Order: sequence, then structure tokens, then C-alpha cells
Amino acid sequence: MILLLGTRNNGKISELRALLANVNGIDLSTYRECQFQPVEESGTTFLENALLKARAICAETGLPVLAEDVGLQVVALNGEPGIRSARYAGLSVNYAQNNALLLKRLAGVRDRRAQFVAVSALRLPDGREFTHTGRLIGRIAENLAGEGGFGYDPLFIPDDSSKTLAEMGRVEKNRISHRRRAIEGIKPVLRKLVHEESSGGGRAF
Repeated sequence: MILLLGTRNNGKISELRALLANVNGIDLSTYRECQFQPVEESGTTFLENALLKARAICAETGLPVLAEDVGLQVVALNGEPGIRSARYAGLSVNYAQNNALLLKRLAGVRDRRAQFVAVSALRLPDGREFTHTGRLIGRIAENLAGEGGFGYDPLFIPDDSSKTLAEMGRVEKNRISHRRRAIEGIKPVLRKLVHEESSGGGRAF
């Protein structure tokens, strides 16, 4: 079963490949093998944006698509940056500027509570859709730390940890991440689709 990952973010692609490695029968494809147009994220929630991307890319390519929307919500900032996480500092994605702006807005703030939210959306050509949400609770560090990961990883410290996500190895991060928790809810669907396709002698969608 071919599954197209509906993202051009190479960091996300790397993590999704690792998280889906134990789903047998899935042939993962990316924008490198199957081009698709950018999708405007005009929704007001993570769920809406994940579905917008999955639906548009599926319609364009005719393939099953796994898309997602991910963001950081900070309690003291009333949930910001939220759905604007990737472009918090402006229209173009710039991790360094996003992190700098977040630290500036939290300067002198003692309440550093935050959570990462990930919504995975699977869209099939026959119109079926499956979604799942994953969350990772933690806090925002006072300073950047770590060279791994991407996005806000150098600033986010999960509960029960003293390290930022960027200080963790890939295996350690993937074991606890919000993306992992969202994908775990999609895996049973993928395994069922693979089984349907293999036992029925044709596409399960």
C-alpha cells in the first residue's frame, strides 16, 4: 500500500519514517517521488488544518495521504503560538526567529507551562478519513539547549525530564513525542487497510 506523507518538512519526514517503520506493507512516498502543491492552512484548529492538507493532496495525487498539523501552545500566552507556530515570527518559516520571539514574549514570566499538539489525518481516495491527536505536556526553557530536532525543540522540556527535546536522541524523543502519540492512533487503521488489501487481492480504498 502506497502512503504519501503530506509534508515538505524534512525533519517531520524523518520522524514519520521512523515512527511508521514497524507497519509492514506500507510503501512510504514523499514529495520527492510525488510532487504536490502547497496547501493554504486556513483552518482555525489543528484538526481543520490537518484535514485541509490531507484532503487537498489526496485529491491532487489520487493517493492515500497522511498529513498533520502540529503546534505549540503556551499557557501564559493564552495558547500562542498555536496554529501559527511555524510562522510565529512572520510569513516564512524560520525556527531561529520563532524561538527568539517566544523567549522575548516570555521574558520575566514565571509560568512556563506549555504543550505540543499534533493531529494526524489520514485521507483515502474513497473519501474515508481517520484522525488522531497526540499531546506532550511540558514547559518552556529559559534558554535554547541542544542541537537535535527542529522547530521549538531546543526550548521545550517535557514533564519528568530535565532535557529539552533537542538534547534528546531521536529514539528517546520519538518514544515520548506528541507526533508519536498521534501516529499510534493511526497505525491500527493502516494495518487494517494493509490486511484488507492483501486478503482481498485489491486496493482497500
